[in-house]
Amino acid sequence: MTINPTFLAQRTRSSANWGDAKRRVLRSYREWLRASPEIQTMYSLNLPVSAIRTKIRQEFEKHRYVNQLNVVDVLLYQSHAEFQETLNYWKQLSHVMKYFRPEEDPGARLPPNFISGFLEGRN
Repeated sequence: MTINPTFLAQRTRSSANWGDAKRRVLRSYREWLRASPEIQTMYSLNLPVSAIRTKIRQEFEKHRYVNQLNVVDVLLYQSHAEFQETLNYWKQLSHVMKYFRPEEDPGARLPPNFISGFLEGRN
């Protein structure tokens, strides 16, 4: 396997208007969804493809109501950088699995105080 650092490389650009930004976001979302089976195979994840796609959806939904065009452009850049790093196998399994930690879920149970959280292994 040869390493090609320019595989999946794109130029950084700004969106011309909201229609352009929406088109770029949908394109990025579809790229992630299409790559889900490949990501599962590459990293030998013990998760079904549906769980990976659900997590991708949650990550995109997190930023659904961003209302500044330049912020959307930065989020698109970050999304594509993650996509490129993931598909070029520049990440380790722990980097991919960090998205599936229970602490990342918004409904995760928080400890009632610092000491109990510390004793549970959270710092």
